[in-house]
Amino acid sequence: MTGIVLASLRHRRTAFAASFLSVFFGSVVVMAFASMLDTAGQPGVTAADRETLQIVALAVGGWGTVIVGSAVGATLAVATRQRAAELALLRTAGASPRQVVTLIMRETGLVAVVAALLALPAGYGGGHVLLALLQHSGQVARSYGFRFGAAALCIGLGVTLAASLTAAWLTARRAAGRPVREALAEAASGGRRMSRRRLWAGIVCVLLAADSGLLTMTLVGGKDVYGAQELSVGGCIWAGIGFALLGPALLGGAVRLLAPLAPGVSGELSVAAVRQRLQQAATPMMPIIVLTSAGTGTLYMQAITNHLRFAAGQYDKSVATVNYVVVGVVTLFAAVMLVNLLAAVITGRRREFAQQRLAGATRRQVLGLVGAESVLLLLVGVLFGTIGALATIIPFSLKTTHRLIPHAPIGIYLVVLAGVVALTLAASLLAARQNTRLDPVTVLRGAAMA
Repeated sequence: MTGIVLASLRHRRTAFAASFLSVFFGSVVVMAFASMLDTAGQPGVTAADRETLQIVALAVGGWGTVIVGSAVGATLAVATRQRAAELALLRTAGASPRQVVTLIMRETGLVAVVAALLALPAGYGGGHVLLALLQHSGQVARSYGFRFGAAALCIGLGVTLAASLTAAWLTARRAAGRPVREALAEAASGGRRMSRRRLWAGIVCVLLAADSGLLTMTLVGGKDVYGAQELSVGGCIWAGIGFALLGPALLGGAVRLLAPLAPGVSGELSVAAVRQRLQQAATPMMPIIVLTSAGTGTLYMQAITNHLRFAAGQYDKSVATVNYVVVGVVTLFAAVMLVNLLAAVITGRRREFAQQRLAGATRRQVLGLVGAESVLLLLVGVLFGTIGALATIIPFSLKTTHRLIPHAPIGIYLVVLAGVVALTLAASLLAARQNTRLDPVTVLRGAAMA
């Protein structure tokens, strides 16, 4: 089995690269924030500074861990789903479901362990930069040295490895437990059905977002701005993750509504292609939703707070810094995962692009098809990301200012939107150009030999 695992990793280096990057960057984020617990535990740290470091580690790092776990799971699920036909053929060759699950688990475990270990230096550096930021902003005394110890190692390695192996086990069980004929049909269709487990997970996350807004409106007073922040910030994050998990269902509904309005041949073909492979098509939409929801919701929440504190002459730089760190971490990680998932999904369609070109489509037309699909993903992703952001903005604004529309510039939303659109279109078109560069006959010959 070990020989098969190593041969599979060598043969599918491009596919496993996406999983590797997901685990690597996830480990860096979690380790950096977890190291604040090690720093807070060293002798001589005052009670106030210890509380600040723990808040950064547990509050900011906690939400970062939730997002990292979701992103790692999504990336590994994509990698396994792209191998659906290969896994079904292994079953026809005599492999048992248990052997298929073991193969995937060992491959994932090896990739995750290597990625997490290689992330140690970057996690150390990230934690050092984070402490320097807190000291520069005056939240923590400059006399403390940085510590990277048991908390950073155990939490950083534990979270990413647990997320990786859990996602691989769940996806592998689902892939290996199907009848071979059904698995081959699902592989050919690109995945049009969403599992009930994912459906219920998405619904639970959306309900948690609604609960966050309800608690904001009922548990704290209007003058307790920081208490309202602590409760309401979860709304945009949980809603973003929930809508991301429900992505195939949301995209399917949007396709049915927008199909009659699709402009031109490229629009009609993109709608048909998305409808045929909803799960695969909806995967890059996940970071679009999370990035739009968490980024917009947190930035507007802080903008409202800044307006209130400036008006009262009580601006608190420390809380603002923490919220901006949240936005920075979420934005950076979601941006990396957006590019990562787009590259993985589009690379998996190399054979499809070659077949389209042999059927008469030009390279430019294929790129136009990818661009039209990306626009569709952006429309749906930005829409539900905006709805997710409102799960934080509306309760917080109503509670603290008694206004449905907050005192905050529209430019914040436009900047977030422009960043998401530019990143999505650039990543998808560059990946499509790279994967249509070779002659289509060469691509199909290589796919047949694989």
